[in-house]
Amino acid sequence: MEKKRFRRPWPCMKKALFSRSFGVGLMLFVLGLTSLLMGNIASNLHWSQFRRRIQPKVFHNKRLDIWKSNYSDLYYGCSVRGASFRCEFCIFSIPPNRSNGYLLIATSGGLNQQRTGISDAVVVAWILNATLVIPEMDHKSFWKDDSDFANIFDVDWFISYLSNDVPVVKRIPDRVMRSMEKLPWTMRPPRKSMPEYYLEQVLPILRRRHVLQLTKFDYRLTNRLDEELQKLRCRANFHALRFTSSIESIGQKLVQKMRGMSSRYVSVHLRFEPDMLAFSGCYYGGGDKERAELGEIRKRWATLPDLSEEGERSRGKCPLTPHEIGVMLKALGFENDTYLYVASGEIYGGEKTLQPLKNLFPNYYTKEMLADPGELEPLLPFSSRLAALDFIVSDESDVFVTNNNGNMAKILAGRRRYMGHKRTIRPNAKKLSILFRARNQMKLDWEAFSIKVKSAQSNFMGEPDEMRPGRGDFHEFPYSCICKKESSH
Repeated sequence: MEKKRFRRPWPCMKKALFSRSFGVGLMLFVLGLTSLLMGNIASNLHWSQFRRRIQPKVFHNKRLDIWKSNYSDLYYGCSVRGASFRCEFCIFSIPPNRSNGYLLIATSGGLNQQRTGISDAVVVAWILNATLVIPEMDHKSFWKDDSDFANIFDVDWFISYLSNDVPVVKRIPDRVMRSMEKLPWTMRPPRKSMPEYYLEQVLPILRRRHVLQLTKFDYRLTNRLDEELQKLRCRANFHALRFTSSIESIGQKLVQKMRGMSSRYVSVHLRFEPDMLAFSGCYYGGGDKERAELGEIRKRWATLPDLSEEGERSRGKCPLTPHEIGVMLKALGFENDTYLYVASGEIYGGEKTLQPLKNLFPNYYTKEMLADPGELEPLLPFSSRLAALDFIVSDESDVFVTNNNGNMAKILAGRRRYMGHKRTIRPNAKKLSILFRARNQMKLDWEAFSIKVKSAQSNFMGEPDEMRPGRGDFHEFPYSCICKKESSH
């Protein structure tokens, strides 16, 4: 009898094996994705729990006070040095209690841009275990200000406050200067450099040359640092950098004059100067004259790309006009008897541009209007010292309104969060530009417009839950330096 030949069912087996492999792979993918999501949720648990407590965040139900956050009392600034201050990547690289040399810093930009550089320089000096020399201020930028560090900040306080963190000296000792065969080595670190860059690329040069200068030092340190280094950043920025007594005295006098007229006031950083508008690439309806004037200023920045005016506006990159700022404040609920302090330089368009804002809020004041006759005259040649006065009055205000995401806006927003989450309003320019256009085209009545403005601004009012780890610039969102009170549970 002929034996039946056994045939292996290969097609069926392959199909079954493929189905089983595909199923197992799909299951592993789903498990991995679930694990990733759960890890992300766990890492943000503190913030999500807090957000649930205060949402939904709406204005028209009267739960949100436009003058003060209902949750500001739950948080406070905390930047005290840890018991064993040592970052994980530095522990084997830096010899303790011995300086590797002198670190010279040349800052860049206006007052607040230089402030970020000074704060970061303190952290870099710690990473390098270097002695920091009082930073050199920028005298050559657009502002052409000849002020030195000691003309703006209290040098002795700066040195004393940081004495437990970083040694700071006013100048390189003469004996060190005499022993130098060559001028200090100069280098410019890349933007947002990691600590490892300073250890691997900068430290060997510092050890070899003993004196090293870092130039154009603005935003040359990453936002991603361990908690102790972030707290050092906060100590330098919010505590060690204190204005001189003469600047502080005039600034507080301006604050007292505002308080003498009203128990509370709003400070608006208009930032509607010609250089700002030229840099933004935006257009405000001034015809060929405006295009020619701003185009000429724009030539100062050779690397700026050609920008689409409408594209920049739709992306929320155009500063609001003074009139639009006033309309936004009115829509949020600020009455026309509100006292406004306006921090600004030269406004593009002058009085014609400002008048619509003054019509909405007649109680309109500037440092020039508040100061005694001749009081500001010694400061007029120095834009940084004048900016310091605006900084003081804005910092002391009940509500601070920014008009762009520039350095003063970031520094003050972060400082006000650190100092108790004082109300800070940042216009949601992307959504507001759409609403302004709709209102101008008579598509929205005032009540509907006001409701939509309040909705658009719901996450731009300086509430504590807007600040999440890793979001934005650390100087604006100093999350490592904000603590929650235990009694708030």
